[in-house]
This record gives sequence, structure tokens and C-alpha cells, in this order.
Amino acid sequence: DAQRLYRMEDQVSGVRLRLDDLFLARSVVRDLVAQLPPEVSVSDWSRFNANYFRAVDLEKRMMSLLLFFIIAIAAFNLVASLFMVVKEKQADIAILRTMGASPGEVMRIFMVQGTLIGAIGVGCGIVLGILGALYVAAIVGFVEHLFGFKFMPQDVYQIADLPSQLQAMDVVGTAIISFTLSVLATVYPSWRASQVNPAEALRYE
Repeated sequence: DAQRLYRMEDQVSGVRLRLDDLFLARSVVRDLVAQLPPEVSVSDWSRFNANYFRAVDLEKRMMSLLLFFIIAIAAFNLVASLFMVVKEKQADIAILRTMGASPGEVMRIFMVQGTLIGAIGVGCGIVLGILGALYVAAIVGFVEHLFGFKFMPQDVYQIADLPSQLQAMDVVGTAIISFTLSVLATVYPSWRASQVNPAEALRYE
């Protein structure tokens, strides 16, 4: 019908395919390029909006980098807090050493303490992050109503609300990285605790 309407005899200007899963477009394009003759050009929806997707990909990478730095700062805070505990507990560490505790046992005590602090922090962060991702629209609406301004004006961003999609791999990856950094952050303060000299620590006690 289109050929007759446009008087295009025995030729087709283009065929558009609609997929149930839009994210399969690139793989379908690769399959079609392999099967169709070389004079036929094949393109997908992501190429028409390549600049937008590059910008979104860059933003995602930058957000991942920022999240890593936030986790690293939290791990540094854990190091500082463990150093403070070691300084406060030097007399107790010295008493443990005089009672027969080895440097390795003292180090394990503080590593367990730091690991528990890190695990509790990671658990609370994951729970709050999941709740924030699931109810981001309600949270943004509440904050906008509270302060009287729009985070994302529709005339600028062309969307009415802030979309959010919770992905299990992102959550698991963030939890693993956070817990690993928190465990590594306990090593140096724990080692310093194991090096406390009982005689020096108890000199003024």
C-alpha cells in the first residue's frame, strides 16, 4: 500500500522493527547486518540519540566514582575512630599483653571491632539506599513541598518525576566494595594496637 501511495514500484525505502525488549536492539542490528546485503544500512534507536546516551553513561560513571570516594571517606573515618579507641585503650591493651595476650590476638580484637562497625554501617547504608531508591518520588515530592521549589522542572528536563530503577548487581557491588574497604581500614590501627609496649603504656598508670 505504501509503495502504491508513493508510486515506488518494486522498491522499499525502509522497514522498521519493533522489539518487545528495546535493549536487544543492538544485538538484533548486528544479526541483521550479518544477514542483509551490504547496500542495506541498519540502525537502531540508540544511534539516533547517541549524544544523550553518552551523557547518561558519563553521568553514571561519575556517580560511581563519587560514590567510591564517599565510601573511601567513610573508611577513613573508621580508621580515625579506631585510632582514637587504640589511644584510649592503651592501658587495657597493656594489661592484656601482661596477662599473656599475643600481638596477633590484640590485633584480631580490634579488627573484629572495626569489622563489626563496618558491617553495621554497610547494612544500614544498604537498607536506607534501597528505601531511597524505591520511594525516591515520594521523598523528592516531600522535599519539594517542604522547601517550595522543584528539583527537576518539567520545562527544563522534560520529565515530570525522577525515575529510579533498583538493580541488584549495583546494590551487591556497592555492599562488597564498602565492606572490603571497611575491613582493610581496620588493619593499620589494629596493627598499631598490637605494637603497644606494656611498660610504656603503664608507666603513668
